[in-house]
Amino acid sequence: MKLVLLSGGSGKRLWPLSNDARSKQFLKVLENEEQMLVSMVQRVWEQISKSGFADSSYIATGKAQIEMMHNQIGSSVPLIIEPERRDTFPAIALTASYLYSVANVDLDEVIAILPVDPYVEGHFFYAVKQLEETIQTTKADLALIGVKPTYPSAKYGYIIPENGYSATNGVLKVSHFQEKPSEEAAVGLIEKQALWNCGVFSFKLGYLINILKEKGYPLQYEQLVEQYHELPKISFDYEVVEKTKNIVVVPYDGYWKDLGTWNTLTEEMGQNQIGRGTISEDCINTHLVNELEIPVTILGVSNVVVAVSPDGILVTDKSSSPRIKDFINYDQGPMFEEREWGWARILDDERYEDGRTVITKRIAIKEGKNLNYLMHLYREEVWTVVKGEGEFVQNGVPMKVKAGNVLHIPIKTLHGLKAITDMEMIVVHSGYSEEDKVMELYSTWSEMTEHCLNISMR
Repeated sequence: MKLVLLSGGSGKRLWPLSNDARSKQFLKVLENEEQMLVSMVQRVWEQISKSGFADSSYIATGKAQIEMMHNQIGSSVPLIIEPERRDTFPAIALTASYLYSVANVDLDEVIAILPVDPYVEGHFFYAVKQLEETIQTTKADLALIGVKPTYPSAKYGYIIPENGYSATNGVLKVSHFQEKPSEEAAVGLIEKQALWNCGVFSFKLGYLINILKEKGYPLQYEQLVEQYHELPKISFDYEVVEKTKNIVVVPYDGYWKDLGTWNTLTEEMGQNQIGRGTISEDCINTHLVNELEIPVTILGVSNVVVAVSPDGILVTDKSSSPRIKDFINYDQGPMFEEREWGWARILDDERYEDGRTVITKRIAIKEGKNLNYLMHLYREEVWTVVKGEGEFVQNGVPMKVKAGNVLHIPIKTLHGLKAITDMEMIVVHSGYSEEDKVMELYSTWSEMTEHCLNISMR
């Protein structure tokens, strides 16, 4: 069986920490067994590894998440890249085409699709392992995992079985689905032995390949990538699951939670404060997550979340936190980005009357990592090294730099940097164009040094 994690979306319900460049699954606010802060994707990948799935697992993600995925779980994990964010049906269709045409997976192989962000216990993956046998023995087109509800929730969709819990080996035939009912309706569904739909699907690869054929979509991954923008923005539930008749569900009786909002996420945080600040003792069930260096003080306020990042500040009652998507319409790009080489934080972004744009950033480059060798066509830069040592190359000429050095990089000047030790710099971009254009020559330091060597030998 092949396991595929779907890692898409921007997670705007966890603003201001999550944004288009850093989705919720990458936020390091959970604790592992060693009490170290980890992200959702790091936690679930560790569970996958312990369950023996690591060598047969893939992650479907967007281009914007490649670097962060490599940074958090390593570059050896195979990624299936979406050219743009659409929805779960296009993502799973692209996954099927990749497994079929690139990975050469057999059409009879069972594929299990899991979201990357739910909070589950390790034994959840025993239910995942059961999906392969379930598909083989029941001859079902789709097999799902349904969580036995612990309360009548209006936040989740429900899977309603045909014959209660009397089916053989605990596997149930699916009757129909109910999407996010009222709490009153949920009570009635639970009485019918309905299960929470946790977004886990499994099927033989050939089943989905046949669906792509019927819809006239290319089966070759590269061709489907080119036509990806033409695929409908629709969920896999609506486009496939609800149109399939022969579906079974494996009940899971264990801990499961969707950590999509601040109120659910803070319930699983091992500490009520991350970052600088103070929470007074009379604050009950209050959480602070502060990514800035300025202290935040919370006095006498209970049941709230205060989240602080370069993107903004959120103060919300926990019960109101799911409404955040209705209020986040700020016209700004991400102010903080985690990259494979380190991170970048925008400190100031100014537009002047004469049309000049000045952006000030603080960036960190990890030891041994490098910035790509490139030139900016419409802006100049000034770098002030504030920490560490590195090797700087400008128009093919190398030089060592260290804390205290100031580097001026004119427009249309090739430049790159490799950190000998952990480095930090203040970078000021200045230009008269709203959008900078970049010409990149090399992304690896070995390619760049070979280029410089060739120049010096001429």
